[in-house]
Amino acid sequence: MPSETLARAPDTDERLHAETLTDLAYRRLEEEIVTLRIAPGSVVSEAILSQRLGVGRTPVREALQRLAREWLVVIMPRRGIVVSEIDPVRQLRLLEVRREIERFVVRSAARRALPHHRSRFAALADAMDSAAQRSDDLDFLDLDRAFNLLLLDAAANEFATSSLSQLNGLSRRFWFMHHQQAADLPLAARLHAAIARAIAAGDQDAAGAASDRLLDYIQTFTRNTID
Repeated sequence: MPSETLARAPDTDERLHAETLTDLAYRRLEEEIVTLRIAPGSVVSEAILSQRLGVGRTPVREALQRLAREWLVVIMPRRGIVVSEIDPVRQLRLLEVRREIERFVVRSAARRALPHHRSRFAALADAMDSAAQRSDDLDFLDLDRAFNLLLLDAAANEFATSSLSQLNGLSRRFWFMHHQQAADLPLAARLHAAIARAIAAGDQDAAGAASDRLLDYIQTFTRNTID
């Protein structure tokens, strides 16, 4: 029996290491796609991305599969991988779904958040205000990603997490694409901060109302990119 355990241990270590590399590949690719360093419509390959990231092709393949589930890339068997285009009309349809899920998630987070979640939400609200005052759009984008992850963790509902996670990357990329022409960064920061502070205070109704105000703004912002 001990020999069998020793024989299995390397496989377990390799699996855990592969999972860590997959997470790394996903985070870096998601960031490069969202911030348009890999442009919409770009054709990429596992080999190119593996070389770009300095990781093996298996973690890159698994990261791309996750990005495909989030609509950021389209995998075409035997033809290649294409970064999805940005379409304002499609984005408006996304927001219809996001509004309903996000209202549920923020109310759940306000109800279920643990003390360390609440203190982190309060800190994020202050950081978002600071980023807006400095007109630091990249910092705000990073804070928005941290806000989304914390929100899903605090809401503690794996089904809502799965649904909303698939929409967040597309939303952040659309904002990054158009924010300099159409966005009001101070207003966007205040609206996010209002949700964070309502969750920190445990006020479900205020959190839900703040979420609706944020989605109202984002829908207006999205429509303005069409005009």
